[in-house]
Amino acid sequence: MDYLSLGSPFLSHFITNSSFQQLFGGIKNIQFKLTKKGFIKLKCYAIGDLQDESSLKGKDNGSISKGPGPFKTVNAKITHETTDFFTSDTESDPDRPSDGFSSIDEALNALKQGKFVIGVDDENGDHEGCLIMAGSLVNSKQIAFMIRHGSGIISVGMKEDDLERLMIPMMSPVAEFEDISAAASTVPVDARVGTTTGVSASDRAKTILTLSSPDSKPTDLRRPGHVFPLKYRNGGVLKRVGHTEASVDLVSLAGLRSVSVLSTVVDPVDGSMAKLELLRQLAVDYDLPIVSVSDLIRYRRKREKLVELVAIARMPTKWGLFNAHCYKSKLDGTEHIAVVKGEMGDGQNILVRVHSECLTGDILQSARCDCGNQLDLAMQLIEKAGRGVLVYLRGHEGRGIGLGAKMRAYNLQDEGSDTVEANIELGFAADSREYGIGAQILRDIGVRTMRLMTNNPAKFIGLKGYGLAVVGRVPVLSPITAENQKYLETKRTKMGHVYGSDLPGSLAEFEDDDWMSNEFLNL
Repeated sequence: MDYLSLGSPFLSHFITNSSFQQLFGGIKNIQFKLTKKGFIKLKCYAIGDLQDESSLKGKDNGSISKGPGPFKTVNAKITHETTDFFTSDTESDPDRPSDGFSSIDEALNALKQGKFVIGVDDENGDHEGCLIMAGSLVNSKQIAFMIRHGSGIISVGMKEDDLERLMIPMMSPVAEFEDISAAASTVPVDARVGTTTGVSASDRAKTILTLSSPDSKPTDLRRPGHVFPLKYRNGGVLKRVGHTEASVDLVSLAGLRSVSVLSTVVDPVDGSMAKLELLRQLAVDYDLPIVSVSDLIRYRRKREKLVELVAIARMPTKWGLFNAHCYKSKLDGTEHIAVVKGEMGDGQNILVRVHSECLTGDILQSARCDCGNQLDLAMQLIEKAGRGVLVYLRGHEGRGIGLGAKMRAYNLQDEGSDTVEANIELGFAADSREYGIGAQILRDIGVRTMRLMTNNPAKFIGLKGYGLAVVGRVPVLSPITAENQKYLETKRTKMGHVYGSDLPGSLAEFEDDDWMSNEFLNL
């Protein structure tokens, strides 16, 4: 079990506060204990330790109680993503495919021959699978095959330069492309020459060949049409773990024009998105390679580096002496910082925090969120451990929506919306952040396995694609206040955040009562 000691000022503040039970009564997977030194200890039980007959469903990790009640443990379930997050393994050979999948090289060979590949965005759960092939090699029979086994929507992955050359605009110029989790849809098109209605397999094949040709001009296309170009994010799967990026990456790695064709595979019985079992059966029936996007990430990471180290400087701080590593993203030029304590050595069991930029919380100490407190606590824990890394990712303000949009979201929250609803009302995803750059920074510093300081179990989707493994999770707990209560509850119930520890083990190195009494809650 994990223990954290809290100093007596915390006790005196909250015991005398009439809101104590209201503010803390609902954190049902922690427990306070008075020590002989006059401090209180906060005990974080492993999720699943059943000391209460109540249980929670799905992503509901408990709620903040508005009435008095004792602290107790709940039989809280972890989301499927959480389980993957905490059990991901490093692979000694990035080219070795995941169990039950074809190698990336097999897929590249198939694409060179004008054959299909099935791409799966993750090997676990109900994730999407797509039929993928090279746009420059398509014909009407292959389009008919895609229509028969897919959703009927034929998409074409294209790079920005080609879309601009052909003057194909975005379907929604701002919201869709700023939402990193969504496919960047453009206006659908038909070839102007050699087609009739544009909807037949032969017409769509002609349109795709027109899109694939480097000699095509904007006047060769009608808008709107029946083929749907999708804008590829620069950096591909290392920037966004999506089928558009995976399909273009694959055809590019195969040495073909960077234009892909893709269509989601659906269940022929009920039209739902095909499960992994059906995708694998389709691969067997038609002798098609089936690849995991996680494998493609590993394949590219082995061959490419998308961050560059700009400088390292000694950085004395209020927490202690660190080295600051400045990295620049080759994707967009954004500079990030990694604050490093101690030597990485073999890179095993490193204490790590990947922190998203929050100017209002980190700098202005806004009480609307817990970001500043989490940053402060993470730095304290790394200093205490004597070895660790905090990666500070810029460009993540407001979970990726930007500072101005975050201010507008605050206004919506004051009118009654929660933090998720506010982002959605503004036309953004609930969370638009991505962590691929952070993973590459950690790899470059020398981290291989980590104890990750986070309450967000879905923070690293496809983490193992970067050769990193999480061997433990350290909860980052900070006081719940009247200002951040609703915010924290929303993150718990709608975003799957877990407050407390869900892994066995202890934080023995953080149990120094004298240190914790003076430092732990000096936030």
